[in-house]
Amino acid sequence: MESAQANIQITRAGSNSQAAPEDYFTGPVQVSNRYQAEAPARIGGVTVSFPAGARTAWHTHPLGQTLFIVTGTGWVQKQGEAVQQVGPGDIVWIPPQIRHWHGASKTEPMVHFAVAEALNGSSVTWMEKVSDEDYDKGLDI
Repeated sequence: MESAQANIQITRAGSNSQAAPEDYFTGPVQVSNRYQAEAPARIGGVTVSFPAGARTAWHTHPLGQTLFIVTGTGWVQKQGEAVQQVGPGDIVWIPPQIRHWHGASKTEPMVHFAVAEALNGSSVTWMEKVSDEDYDKGLDI
């Protein structure tokens, strides 16, 4: 049954743009278009712009994460596996509780739209930053 109070919400392109938290990102990363659906929905998302060489810290998501690559060339890595390259139009599914990172390639920027669901109010668990040494291993792809 439709709620009488329910309204369509539009998050305009480029809205609420800000620097990503330095504790969880390497490089001058920008986040914008952040949204969080109202309960009982658990879904939220954000557009993330990574300059070349920028990336997230290692992290997990309790219910998984989907990345929609918008522009550029990016890298994504599951702990213990090789870095994988992604590009415009690619969709990346990261299953629940998989330790991973993602960001731009060493030489090209990348923009993705990230979507995740919250469990008990949390959609991400942040960990330590990806070392330059580990990131540079991606240069072999």
